[in-house]
Amino acid sequence: MTWKPEAYMVLLVVDQMDLCDAVMDAWREAGAPGITLLESTGLHRRRALRDDVGLMPSLDSLFAAKEYSHRTLFTVVPDEDMVEKVTQATHKVLGDLSQPYTGILVVLPVYKVYGLDKKQPRG
Repeated sequence: MTWKPEAYMVLLVVDQMDLCDAVMDAWREAGAPGITLLESTGLHRRRALRDDVGLMPSLDSLFAAKEYSHRTLFTVVPDEDMVEKVTQATHKVLGDLSQPYTGILVVLPVYKVYGLDKKQPRG
């Protein structure tokens, strides 16, 4: 018996936060049914942030420290065609993801989905 995913999750960690809105717009135009945005930080950046702060930091130094974070976007799409459209839309905004400071995109098969095909209320 072969297993076929019911849907796919496209997950993208965006390194340049100023490009998040453009990526979300591109995903929406590509047909993504919904997009969730989360604030996130990777281990490397988290450790670098902690190393920058001294043993007894002042409030001024804490407020002056640059915060290093990214944004994680995800959407659940119904088929591989939509995965391809969302992936292409991502590349149009971010460029070649193998380059530094762009992001990482992961596509995961989803075994079961509840609540994906919701009808929008009228009003």
